This record gives sequence, structure tokens and C-alpha cells, in this order.
Amino acid sequence: MRFATVPLGEVCAQDRASVRARERSELPYLGMESIESQSGSLAKGELSKTPEAPEANSFLFTQSHVLYGKLRPYLNKVHVPAFDGKCSTELVPLRPSKELQREYLAYFLRAPSTVERISQRVAGARMPRADMSFVMSLPIPLPPGDEQRRIVDLLSRAENIVGMRREAEAKAKEIIPELFLNMFGDPAGNPKGWEVRSLPEVLAEPFKNGLYLAKEYYVADGAPDGVEMVHMSDAFYGEVQRGQLRRVIAPAKALEPYLLTGRDLLVARRSLNWEGAAKLCRLPESTEPIVFESSFIRLRTDPERIETDYLYYYMNSPQTRAAFIEGRITGITISGINQAALATIPVMVPDLESQRRFCMHVNQSRSISASQIAALQTSTKVFKSLLAGVFGGGT
Repeated sequence: MRFATVPLGEVCAQDRASVRARERSELPYLGMESIESQSGSLAKGELSKTPEAPEANSFLFTQSHVLYGKLRPYLNKVHVPAFDGKCSTELVPLRPSKELQREYLAYFLRAPSTVERISQRVAGARMPRADMSFVMSLPIPLPPGDEQRRIVDLLSRAENIVGMRREAEAKAKEIIPELFLNMFGDPAGNPKGWEVRSLPEVLAEPFKNGLYLAKEYYVADGAPDGVEMVHMSDAFYGEVQRGQLRRVIAPAKALEPYLLTGRDLLVARRSLNWEGAAKLCRLPESTEPIVFESSFIRLRTDPERIETDYLYYYMNSPQTRAAFIEGRITGITISGINQAALATIPVMVPDLESQRRFCMHVNQSRSISASQIAALQTSTKVFKSLLAGVFGGGT
């Protein structure tokens, strides 16, 4: 059912009641970083990284407002506060009229069609901000109050399902690191007394830096020709996603030394962020050839000494990184690690039977995680479809 629309400014007002720096210190403060993108929930931990007494002016807000993040509106930061406080001036407190439910207003602002329209009318290149005059001119469907409450109830239930799926996915990801510690103990202390070797001693071949190719060797985006090549940006989350990588065409002889196998792990020897430096990434199983570029160092595991998945989780565990890796990372703007530093990293090496038992559990956990990801994608699609059904726009 379609409802009559009105300009948002007719049923909602910007409420820019200002608080001077260091005033009203008893009120909690929210910055842009306090609000999660898309969900509108408060980020876990401290409300804001901004000091309790911010040096700039703030806006007052109450439990009758909706906070709209105008900076980089594509981030979709819209929050319905459950307390009174003050916020960054990048968050605009919107006060709906009595004809407009504030939860309904928040869903309207978060609808993909609304976000897209606002993002097309931003001002500023480096720090794009929403044109609030344009935002207030947007037509919003205005059903009766009872219908607004029914819509909010439907959307909130669908969103709760998305939230539960997201939590389930996060818990599935936590299983393997916890299993690692339970089976093998903290690598920093090695409480179970496992054998310890240097990293090169558990590899079948020496470290190998990746391949550099000039731009003329790259095929056009989307072209099916050539061989996939892993770049630094492709491995940010630790797993390479095949099928969407850039491709290169070069003589087979030039590519052959850089072809990757199922026993290979890649170390980010250069990274644009410190957290990503020296992180290992792995490849999905595939018969299609794939090579790696110069931002990586290849580790090819020796199957008679160590299981590839075991080494992946050992090297990426927070305990290993804190004890043996972080101190070997160099650089500020671009962080990284070199072969000489890698060679000094100690590796705790349990017996192969224990490693293989761990890898069996890893495969089972991956199956659970894949199911959770699929369920999350489905529930997210349903939620966006419901938003589109109410406020228009595609999914």
C-alpha cells in the first residue's frame, strides 16, 4: 500500500541547540565513531574516542531525537538515542513532529534509496557532507501513526534477525582461535612443551617475494583472459576471494615461479595499516592458476613437518603476534616485515597427529561459518527488501 508523501522538513526539524566546549560535562558524548555504520547501533566499548571535554562545540540531544550523521552519508550512520547527551556537530539531532514516529524516521533515513539520493548530493571532496537542505526536502511516506508503528515493528523484527545472524557469524569465527588455545596453549609461553623451530625449518622451500609486473601486463577489469594475481588489497581479511581478482597476461615462464598451491600462505610484507602488516592470508582450493605480487612473501609448508592451516592460525593468533611478530614490524606510513625478520620467528610445532586433528575441527568450523554467512546474507536481503517496499528503491 502506498501512502501520501510530504517533504521531510514539514514533519521534522533540525535541532541544533549548541553546547560550548567543556560545558555540560555530566552528559555522555557521541562522536561519529560512536555509531556503527548501517545498523545505527552504538559501537562497542567507550561511547567516543573524543575526550570527555571536547575542544569544539557540541549539539544537545534527548530521547526524542534521531541523530543523523551528515559526514560521509554513504556510511549510513543514523542512531535513535536511549539517553540524553551531547554529540559532534557532524551528527545532526532531528526532532520529528507528533505526526512522525522517530523509529520510522530512522528507518527512512537508513533506507538504501534514501542513502543513495543523499550521497549523490554531497558537498566537499575529501570530507563529503550531506546537503541538509536537500535532506529536509526529501519526500517521506506518511502513513497514520498506527501504521507507522506496525511498519516499525515489522522492520525491527527483521533487523533483529539480521543482528542475531551477525552475532552467530562472529561467534563462529571465534571458535577456531579458542580451539587453538585449548589444544596447544599460549604460543608465548608454550605451557605444553611442544617442540619449537624457526619458521624456515617448517617450510619446504625458502621464502619467496612476489612478482612485480608493469601495468601493460594487466588485462581490463572483468575480462576473462589471463591469470589471477593476488594484491595487497585482495587479502585484507586473511582469505583471498577468487573470481574477482585482477588478471595478468605474461609468458608462462615468467609466471611459473610465482604460481601458488594449496600448501602456500602469503605474508603481507607491506601494508597500508599496521594491523595488516605481517598477517598471513590463505587461498581457497581451486584448480585455476593464481600468482602473487610483490607486496607478499610466500611460505610453502612442508607436509612432513607442519599443517598449513595450523601454521596459518599459529602465526595470526593475537598471542603469537604480540610475542613474536609485532616487534619485528617496521615502518609507519607503510608497515611491513622482511625475510630476515621472518626467519627469526619461533614456531611451536606439536606432533602431526594433533595438528591434523585441529585441522579437522577447522574444516568443520568453516562449514558452520559458511552456513552463518549464507543465513546473514539472506536475512540482510530480506530486511533491505522490506525497507525498499516501504520507502521505495531497489534491493
